[in-house]
Amino acid sequence: MGAGGPQQGAGPPDGGWGWAVLGACFVVTGFAYGFPKAVSVFFRELMRDFGAGYSDTAWVSSIMLAMLYGTGPVSSILVTRFGCRPVMLVGGLLASAGMVLASFTTRLLELYLTAGVLTGLGLALNFQPSLIMLGLYFDRRRPLANGLAAAGSPVFLSALSPLGQQLLERFGWRGGFLLLGGLLLHCCACGAVMRPPPGPGPRPRTSSAGEAPGEAEADADRKGLRLSEAPPGGKTRRRLLDLTVCADRAFAVYAVTKFLMALGLFVPAILLVNYAKDAGVPDAEAAFLLSIVGFVDIVARPACGALAGLARLRPHVAYLFSLALLANGITDLSSARARSYGALVTFCVAFGLSYGMVGALQFEVLMAAVGAHRFPSALGLVLLIEAVAVLIGPPSAGRLVDMLKNYEIIFYLAGSEVVLAGVFMAVATNCCLHRSRSRDSPSSPGSEGGASDDEDEDAEAEADAEPLPTQEPSGLEVLEVPSPVAEPEEPEVEAEAEPGLVSKSA
Repeated sequence: MGAGGPQQGAGPPDGGWGWAVLGACFVVTGFAYGFPKAVSVFFRELMRDFGAGYSDTAWVSSIMLAMLYGTGPVSSILVTRFGCRPVMLVGGLLASAGMVLASFTTRLLELYLTAGVLTGLGLALNFQPSLIMLGLYFDRRRPLANGLAAAGSPVFLSALSPLGQQLLERFGWRGGFLLLGGLLLHCCACGAVMRPPPGPGPRPRTSSAGEAPGEAEADADRKGLRLSEAPPGGKTRRRLLDLTVCADRAFAVYAVTKFLMALGLFVPAILLVNYAKDAGVPDAEAAFLLSIVGFVDIVARPACGALAGLARLRPHVAYLFSLALLANGITDLSSARARSYGALVTFCVAFGLSYGMVGALQFEVLMAAVGAHRFPSALGLVLLIEAVAVLIGPPSAGRLVDMLKNYEIIFYLAGSEVVLAGVFMAVATNCCLHRSRSRDSPSSPGSEGGASDDEDEDAEAEADAEPLPTQEPSGLEVLEVPSPVAEPEEPEVEAEAEPGLVSKSA
């Protein structure tokens, strides 16, 4: 947050119970991103049992990813209404039930509805609330926290892929699905960890009725992460989903980048095992290729998160993100002809490094672009946009594999899409965002790693035509501090307003 934020008695803890939240977010992120890719180990047996092609079985992973992303707005609304902990507990039960029911299916449609829709929905109800809660506990160390939490994806991918292969060999795909369903119950334990962070410092003094004005709303805001605004009447109106973020140019640039990126980013990881098997690589060694990607990814994500947290690099995290996308796309393009096991291992090392950079930076860039108080709604909308791309990319790649019997064109297409996303992010950030900000607010005060947050929120406050009692503060405190009622006998509330903004309550 910038130095011009509201002066509170307490902010994000940047530690304490936040480390337990970080550990839970690590596990949830690992299941959310690693599970759909690890399920690809079972595809060949599913093709044999159901008599289907690869494109038909690939829909299981695609539907799972689409539910993970496409239900983002639904997850945002549920978190705003009920809070993170109840949503995550229900999500863990749904994810487990989906895999257990999938072990009894006899048709592909039933597999789509159970392993795809139900498990994907459960993972979504765990993934997004964990990221929101992580943002409430960390600010100064947020890039490092995001990098460490994102490292859960490669750790679980490197473990789940060999585990799935062993379960397939010992119990078949039905027994493997049943045991993986039991494993997903750990998401419920992670949800139990997500208690709300402590509130701000001293509250405003109570009114004549004995209750602080807006005290109930503030408590609900902290527990349910509700975004609210205060009309002139003084009654707060909750925003279950803040759609005004769509008018933000930084959000629009990020959304287009994520759509282009999702078209090709996941395709190589999903096709890698079957690509290696068709090239003559033994099954165990083919499954180990995903573990190689995971091992490199484990190191890349925390290292990139720590790098992005440096004072000189944090204001330019968008360019670092575009550089990671370019590296990932070029890796796909240069490895399209890899057929030997040594070439595939080299590809996995380079892919894991660039993929880890993308995973560590993607949500840090979004939070820096829209600000922490609009992050829940922005995350839900971005995941919805990304779901459309996920439904287009991997299924289309699988159908092309069935038609052409050649993986080379798939790697070329996937790499080109990711390269295009990186180029667009860099060019749009430089031309559309930085230049317009320098023209509109050349003297806007900045802070270490938080200049873009403050500028976006200042522009939003100036464009807001509805008169409010005070200007809406930036940063995480908007989720915690009650909307002040315009009463002259409460100087403490007015004293917490952002410096430089004139209170309109007088």
